Amino acid sequence: MIIENTLPIMLSRLDFAFITSMHILWTPVTIGMSWLLFFLEVAWLRTGNEKWYRLQRFFEKLFIVNFGAGVATGVTMEMAFGILYGPFSQAVGPFFGNILGFETITAFMYEAGFIGLMIFGWGKIGKGMHLFSTFNVALSSSLSAMWILVANGWMQSPRGIVLKDGLFQVTNWWHAIFNPNFDIGFPHMWIATVELALFFFAAVSAWFILKNRHADLFTTLLKPTLLALLVITPLQIFIGDELGREVAVDQPTSLAAMEGHYHTYLPDGRVNSGWHIIAIPNAQNDGNIFAITIPHVLSLLETHTLNGKVAGMDQFAPNDRPDVWVPFYAFRLMVTIGFFLFLMALWGNWLRIRGELTAEKLRRHPRFLRLLVFSGFLPYLAVWTGWWTREIGRQPWVVYGLMRTWQGVSHMGVSAEALWFIGYIVFEFMVWGGAWYFFSRIILKGPDLHSPVVGAAPSESSGGGMAQASFAKPTLNKL
Repeated sequence: MIIENTLPIMLSRLDFAFITSMHILWTPVTIGMSWLLFFLEVAWLRTGNEKWYRLQRFFEKLFIVNFGAGVATGVTMEMAFGILYGPFSQAVGPFFGNILGFETITAFMYEAGFIGLMIFGWGKIGKGMHLFSTFNVALSSSLSAMWILVANGWMQSPRGIVLKDGLFQVTNWWHAIFNPNFDIGFPHMWIATVELALFFFAAVSAWFILKNRHADLFTTLLKPTLLALLVITPLQIFIGDELGREVAVDQPTSLAAMEGHYHTYLPDGRVNSGWHIIAIPNAQNDGNIFAITIPHVLSLLETHTLNGKVAGMDQFAPNDRPDVWVPFYAFRLMVTIGFFLFLMALWGNWLRIRGELTAEKLRRHPRFLRLLVFSGFLPYLAVWTGWWTREIGRQPWVVYGLMRTWQGVSHMGVSAEALWFIGYIVFEFMVWGGAWYFFSRIILKGPDLHSPVVGAAPSESSGGGMAQASFAKPTLNKL
């Protein structure tokens, strides 16, 4: 236990946690927004309504900034694997090398072939080809997420491999790729990206409506966004519950940490079925100093029975137990945010039913609009806390049950670790600051309502200056 808590190892963990936390700010919204841009373009082509075109071009600018930040922070994360976790990278090479190679071919190279067409193809390629390019950017970004969740899911529930001569050698690719954690972890993460992008759209729309700038335009976007959230938010809660049950089976120490569940049985011998609302773990990590508990709820959540047994920390050796503080409270914050976002979706659609979703009437509900702007930041926090729960709950293993974290870190001194840590912090905050600078400039400027619509013929009323959409369905005509 002493070797696992040395300062260099803790610095490696903190450094990589910081790098992944900064990277995950950008990639989920890139994935979700790429699909929303595709649907905005479909709406424009099918209806010929200029509003959808204006919205697509406006959010595409935000997408480009976000995409660039994701690429920059992703490069540093690839570097960090080799620098901070050299022995781990070498050991998992036979599996990770192939998986990341698949990601490069089916995601990065695939995406690179179409993102240039999507961004720079306006007016240069046909309408149908441009829509096809936007679709392929969305599909390739989702494939990238899929391969990353394959790799990370395998770290959570390793299957289809044997550890031989210090290397994880694959014996069954099907079992390794479709590991139990991936099967439900990928849908959970993918839907999180869509939920994040939808709330990003909703928050930006609410801000413009509050400011009474382009209010009609953004009300047009807010209506379908809130309707989509009415489906996505409860679906995410349901899938999250299914993922929790999978973790209880394949990673019981992580589940015990998430729930602050130390004792499998009560002193009288009955199953400990209580769920802690809040808890304060003791310094020995073998019990809670204080807890507010609701009987039977833990069993209901994990076994769907009143008194089903859920393994507590006391079922595992002390040096196999993760720390409880971060998984316990990060998990609760993620769940709280999930239900709050569901309530916001219900509120917005209740206003829809009452006929309040017009620009003029919405300004009579400033509290809803302000909370919707605030809700634009909450999915980011939910993704953060969910990832922290996932990664810290797996400790002290880097590959659960097979390779401990101290075995996977590079052998560097404190000064070298600190130097890399400071360097990464400076770089990541430079990217973060630059991205938010361009975000703010784009949002403050707002959508361009004066330039001609690409691909439309000038109308008489516009005197040849403004263009109106003149088509209803995608064609292969030049834009």
